[in-house]
Amino acid sequence: MLQSAAQMTAREKRQWKRSLADQLTVHGIDNARVVADTLVDVGIYDQIDDFLPLLKDPHADFILQLAYNLARLQGNSQNIVTAVERAAKVVFALKNYARYDHSGQKMLAQLTDGLETILTLYYNQIKQGIEVIRHYDPVPPILCYPDELNQVWTNLIHNAIQAMNGRGRLEIAVRQSTLPEGAFAIVSIADTGCGIPPDIMPRIFEPFFTTKPAGEGNGLGLDISREIIDRHGGHIDIESQPGHTQFQVWLPM
Repeated sequence: MLQSAAQMTAREKRQWKRSLADQLTVHGIDNARVVADTLVDVGIYDQIDDFLPLLKDPHADFILQLAYNLARLQGNSQNIVTAVERAAKVVFALKNYARYDHSGQKMLAQLTDGLETILTLYYNQIKQGIEVIRHYDPVPPILCYPDELNQVWTNLIHNAIQAMNGRGRLEIAVRQSTLPEGAFAIVSIADTGCGIPPDIMPRIFEPFFTTKPAGEGNGLGLDISREIIDRHGGHIDIESQPGHTQFQVWLPM
């Protein structure tokens, strides 16, 4: 049975190769270890009974090498398709991010579109060790300055990635809530990083205040984010402790 070996760990591959070599030896296949290595690389490592007549053929070496070459070609083609699709998404995200509306007019925009744009731009930093969990309720588009909100999402997601040192869980939620003063769309961005010490919590929105090493931050990200949210008539809340920091952005519908 042909299966995908690409997602197996190196340890799993070694185990399958040893097991398969033992089976081939029992069936009298010459060079069992070499044949087992090739079969696992091709994606054949279970239910091999149907392949035994082929492996006993006098031209088995040539057939195996041909199958291996075809499997490599197929794998490379799949990698190229995946890379092209990823590049297309990044280009689309960059175009959306770079397109700035100079009209000064609010427009209807879907908040999740902006969030996904920023997640795409940070894909390389996220894919190494961050699990992204999305909780998107069906919130209708809101009247806003989408390009400015993208700056907010950029600052909050970037800070979350740094707080986790590239390892952890990033949770992003979008929901709707109604308060006495009206309906709000709420965007939550939470991470499992080190948290913000209580003694500096009151200062995090101060201009030029930063806890990052020199050259890694100018202390303006959260200040600018709050100004943008104020410009929308909303507000931003934060709660933090070691292992959990959450920013909540409230935007009037």
